[in-house]
Amino acid sequence: MKPIQIIECPRDAMQGIKKWIPTADKINYLQQLLKVGFHTLDCGSFVSPKAIPQMADTAKVIEGLDLGETSTKISVIVANLRGAEEACTFSKVDYLGFPFSISENFQMRNTHKTIATSFEVLEQIHDHAISNNKKLIVYLSMGFGNPYGDPWSPEIVEEWVDRLSKLNLAVISLSDTIGSATPEAIGAVFSKLISRYPDIVFGAHFHTLYDAWYDKVNAAFIAGCTRFDGAIKGHGGCPMAKDELVGNMPTEKLISYFLAQKRTTGIHPLHFEIAYNQSHKIFI
Repeated sequence: MKPIQIIECPRDAMQGIKKWIPTADKINYLQQLLKVGFHTLDCGSFVSPKAIPQMADTAKVIEGLDLGETSTKISVIVANLRGAEEACTFSKVDYLGFPFSISENFQMRNTHKTIATSFEVLEQIHDHAISNNKKLIVYLSMGFGNPYGDPWSPEIVEEWVDRLSKLNLAVISLSDTIGSATPEAIGAVFSKLISRYPDIVFGAHFHTLYDAWYDKVNAAFIAGCTRFDGAIKGHGGCPMAKDELVGNMPTEKLISYFLAQKRTTGIHPLHFEIAYNQSHKIFI
């Protein structure tokens, strides 16, 4: 059985917080997260500080991380080629994450570009990542439905995945940006994609109310998904989605779920407990 990949997303948890989190506090928190055993740490973004002020110090944060005793990979979000070029100057960065939506309305809201233009940017970023020994993660938002009135169906998702598959991507992470996905849609989409594209790692990036997490995780896992994004205590959410944030998938719930399933995650319980307790100082 494949090990379960748990990706911790402090970037997603922090980015919507208006009160400035000091750079040193971010580094200390991330340093503890690096001890936990997560597959990947989504730790920052190279985007406009006007759009996401909390991530303006991502370069300093990455510079301050010590990766000498961790196997955890480092991931950052980029929204354009300039951001990708900056991210690629850091040897510590393994993955570039690009938010790509099959919703025209949400793509404009998130990156101020049409889907067609965004796909061209995605291709440019992919080429630049490959030439700099980085891998690209595409976050396919509205992967399980569309609350903005745009056409949606599993077939539309598959059409876009088919286009993306021709780029030989490392990971496509299907995103439920505002927490509206149903277990039925989750199961249908993952079942079809995982069987048709065995060379692509499909991830689940769920937003959810804290007490509504189980059915989503269970549906994805039963359908064959083995990669899950989370944030400790479910903090955060997409600030571009709605005025009120729907939280991230609580990491502690992912850990407990896969412990019950007797699946390997690589998580070190003691170091996770320390990180969990330390999160109280970050997310006041």
